[in-house]
Amino acid sequence: MAQNRHTVSGDFDLTPDELRVVARYAVLHAEDVLPVFEQAVPGDPRPREAIHAAWEFINGANRTALQRVTSSDAHRAARSAPSEAARLAARSAGDAASAAYLHPIARAGQVGHILRASASAARIGELEAGGDPAIGDALLERSRQRATPVLIDVLRRYPPAAGGSSRVARLMSALDRSLRPAAGPPPGRTAGRGAGAQRTESAS
Repeated sequence: MAQNRHTVSGDFDLTPDELRVVARYAVLHAEDVLPVFEQAVPGDPRPREAIHAAWEFINGANRTALQRVTSSDAHRAARSAPSEAARLAARSAGDAASAAYLHPIARAGQVGHILRASASAARIGELEAGGDPAIGDALLERSRQRATPVLIDVLRRYPPAAGGSSRVARLMSALDRSLRPAAGPPPGRTAGRGAGAQRTESAS
């Protein structure tokens, strides 16, 4: 399991500490909405177990099959959830656990591992407020405030999130745009490594 202790490389580098920052960002949002699932499906522990697995990694454990298995289980719980809000809550927990395995490849689809849990939490807020988009916007602002410089640096190594027809996709794209600085080097191997190392050192 040596790969769990060292930087992972692809189109750019990701350090374990950077992955933990991403996982922490996702799990905070997943925890916010976990009660929505547990009230709808009492007795199903799968999303909560995924959140526990995410915290194990965040708190310093190596990433292992635990994160993969609990993430898959939480996503299965989402597929059988009785409402959109409960489905999104369970999926957010799965996303938090799988954030440990964010891939260092410059593809827009990877942005979902960073931001989808926060976009899902915003959508759940809208649903619980009768579909009020102002609630979603307010929750996105909270998510923007939660984003650390390290998280933003990691995000900028990826292409912008692709738009989509679902409300969650649109919320994620809006959050993505709000977090990216207006100027700076484009995503890439050199930019990602240099900026990531500098940010990580300053945060340590």
